[in-house]
Amino acid sequence: MPPRFPDTLTAALPRRPFLWVAAALAVLAVAVSLVLAGNLRQGDGPAGPAQGTAEAGARATTPSTADAPSPDGPGYRPAYHLTPDGRWMNDPQRPFFLDGVWHYYYLYNADYPEGNGTEWFHATSTDLVHWKNEGVAIPKFRNGLGDVETGSAVVDAEGTAGFGKGAVIAVLTQQHDGVQRQSLFYSTDNGYSFQSYGQNPVMENPGARDWRDPRIVRDEANNQWLMLLAEEHKIGFYTSRDLKQWSYVSGFQQDGLGTLECPDFFQMDVDGDPAKRTWVLAASANGSAEGRTTGLAYWTGSFDGKAFTPDGGHQWLDGGTDFYAAVTWDDPRLSDGQRKASRHAIGWMNNWAYARQLPTEGWFGAASLVRDIRLASDGGRPALKSTPTPALQSLEGESSKVPGGGLSGGRALPVPDNGAFKADVELEKPADRTGEARLLLQSGGTTYATVGYDFRSGRAFVLRDGDAAATGAALGGEPKVDGAYRQARSVDVQPGGDTVRLTVYVDRSSVEVFVDGHTLTSLVFPPAGHREARLAADGPVMLKGATITPLAGIR
Repeated sequence: MPPRFPDTLTAALPRRPFLWVAAALAVLAVAVSLVLAGNLRQGDGPAGPAQGTAEAGARATTPSTADAPSPDGPGYRPAYHLTPDGRWMNDPQRPFFLDGVWHYYYLYNADYPEGNGTEWFHATSTDLVHWKNEGVAIPKFRNGLGDVETGSAVVDAEGTAGFGKGAVIAVLTQQHDGVQRQSLFYSTDNGYSFQSYGQNPVMENPGARDWRDPRIVRDEANNQWLMLLAEEHKIGFYTSRDLKQWSYVSGFQQDGLGTLECPDFFQMDVDGDPAKRTWVLAASANGSAEGRTTGLAYWTGSFDGKAFTPDGGHQWLDGGTDFYAAVTWDDPRLSDGQRKASRHAIGWMNNWAYARQLPTEGWFGAASLVRDIRLASDGGRPALKSTPTPALQSLEGESSKVPGGGLSGGRALPVPDNGAFKADVELEKPADRTGEARLLLQSGGTTYATVGYDFRSGRAFVLRDGDAAATGAALGGEPKVDGAYRQARSVDVQPGGDTVRLTVYVDRSSVEVFVDGHTLTSLVFPPAGHREARLAADGPVMLKGATITPLAGIR
């Protein structure tokens, strides 16, 4: 998929530029795309038979030992985050659970960077930590309606769509000649392969420029399927009995956040109390007007079967730069109360401002860790809180303890050679609430990223102005990434009690920070060299204790 570029400060980063219609302009667009490293979408390929997973696998490259850090190179492929074997990935598609297996799809471009257009790539897992890439499940350019973009896959337990009980139904956006339509694909083999519905599209574009990313939710209370569509500054609500015929019922308008994308909609119990069951509407949005980058905005409120009514303004799920197009889901094996108390979330760990300017080779894009979210009272207002999913413990090796004490002179940490570890750091709050603690991530003697907590302002932050992408060390000597890359990102966090606890997941090209339910997700690209980490502080900050835990790879 082509990158999104900002057209104004507060506008969205458009994800899907229009295609040139006339043949001559199409040729010109392709030529320009080659000059600009493929920044414009190429035209659709011819329709043809569905492409199997074997062919898809043959087009992907195989990870090698060069992906790990070494004296000869930095090694940026993550150890424990899902990445494509080769080429390009972006938007995640909400996973579903069937016959003991989680099925997850992500947008994939086997032709990147020479060609554009996405398709659905299939990955499976039994624990949401270890992933197996299965191949392309829904190929692009095969039914005459264009490339295959974001949507939803659901298990049609009752066979409402007419393809049998238990069929997997995917409703997704297809785009051809700049027109976005919604199509249906169905699978009768548990989601490993799909057929295009013979009467696609199931929803014809009404003349809208932005009309995409259907999110399908089963509304049992009203015995209907519910669809949310991203319609520029609005989320449209539609209902259906059979996943084919859809009726518009309402719209949720929200200005000031650019073009909304990839909506989500779910119920949760505040503080786990069923008497406080609340609807959450989420959408990927642009926070530049608020000093943020793009991310996942959400609202809490009520839903009457047709329209959503918020109980306040929007909030943000992650304060970092690289948590976009996120999806959430629950576990059908749990009781209703358990499913409403907590659910999973995963996002595309990247940012359209610089997605094609990053120093990876052969593969492009990664998924975040799966995190668990809950809805908690926060000053009387419900807010989503995040924690690492417990299944991540399966990656943990033997931990090393770091004793408490002062940090003014710095403290070296015992980090593993593979560049993948978890740091649990507990800081004592200074009596005068001043000072700043920092976890310095270093490579070749250079601090490439800093995770910290400022006690005076009560803010946790990530700064990466020294990494190889920010300095240009991995990009020909001159920074080529967007200026937003070098800006510090932070969240307001003021935990109760006498300490602040930071949990930091460090991988070969990312950091994910968890502190008191808040998160900061950011890519980081170390320069070549031996990797180290240190704790340091300004002011009267004391370390109560820390634990460094190596994390195994998933490949």
